[in-house]
Amino acid sequence: MTKSRTIRWALLAATLLVAGGYVAWRHNFIAPRKEQANSAQKSRSGPPSSPVPVKTAAVENADFPVYLTGLGNVQGFNTVVVRTRVDGQINRIAFTEGQFVKQGDILAEIDPRPFQAAFDQASAKKAQDQANLANAQLDLQRYTKLGEFATKQQTDTQRSTVQQLTAQIEADEAALSNAKTQLDYATIRAPIAGVTGFRQVDQGNIVNAATQTGIVTIAQIEPIAVIFTAPEEQLPQIQAALATAPPKVIAMSTDGKKVLSTGTLSLINNQVDTTSGTIRLKAAFDNKDHALWPGQAVSTRLLVTTLKDATVIPDDAVQHGADGLYVFTVNQDNKAELHKITVTKSTGGRSVVDDGLSPDMQVITAGQYKVQPGSIVSTAVASSDTAPAKVKQE
Repeated sequence: MTKSRTIRWALLAATLLVAGGYVAWRHNFIAPRKEQANSAQKSRSGPPSSPVPVKTAAVENADFPVYLTGLGNVQGFNTVVVRTRVDGQINRIAFTEGQFVKQGDILAEIDPRPFQAAFDQASAKKAQDQANLANAQLDLQRYTKLGEFATKQQTDTQRSTVQQLTAQIEADEAALSNAKTQLDYATIRAPIAGVTGFRQVDQGNIVNAATQTGIVTIAQIEPIAVIFTAPEEQLPQIQAALATAPPKVIAMSTDGKKVLSTGTLSLINNQVDTTSGTIRLKAAFDNKDHALWPGQAVSTRLLVTTLKDATVIPDDAVQHGADGLYVFTVNQDNKAELHKITVTKSTGGRSVVDDGLSPDMQVITAGQYKVQPGSIVSTAVASSDTAPAKVKQE
């Protein structure tokens, strides 16, 4: 009896010991691991996602001008090297370098005394011959009135004298006109209106008509021309535009950020440059504000056509992917949606989309690198100040 009780107590003690060990093991080993696993799970899941800030712009339905871009140089519409046409000493320089002169303005004066003397001599010779002609005509009248009392030889001789003196006066008039021209050449005038360059000859120097050195160069800048090139593949488009009306040409700074002037295409060169595969074009600009200057490098935009009611978006919205071009739009639930698109034209910071968008959509123009399809976004309208400069349409 005592032995049986001892066994029962021993079994009870063993059971309690095992139960206590199990509780201690579960408390010290299993519970911490479970808590650690739950923490890791929470860490992996992270806090609830917040909206991605983006900027958006509306898809527009508008007329889109199609421009062909190029590079060119400004040149004077006319450029003249002013030279002397007579020999002599320069008495006066009547212009300042860089001055805007009108046609006919005096530029320089050459010592006129030799030419004035030649003019006076020719004038006196003409007066002398006119007096001789008057006397010969009177003698002819006398011989004619004498009738049969004057011999035919005398009358014929006097008539010949009158004709000779008449011809001599005509020669005198030609000599007088030449002397007057030489005297006028002593005053050098501007042949065109324009801006003068550096003075090549100083006052007091002897100049002559045989030398090639000019006195000054004048460049006409109102109007002014821009010579630029286009690929020969674009020639049919340019010819079609010119056949309708002179197409608009915009001259811009070389970085394409500032519009300098607006003109029209006036000439397509008569041959293609076979070495470069380009065609030279000439555009004319009024240039009243002198924004264009001879020799200046410019970028050009030639308007060849205007697409009516085109679907237009900012260039910033267009993204490049492995499958082509795409954009993100924002739906009514402020979630981002991906749309594959087809772009046909792009000018002035705007692109024409032929397929994939409609005018009632909002495209994301900034913050796309954080956006995935289905992402919740917070939108702000894109500022026009950050968009590329648009070319003014006329």
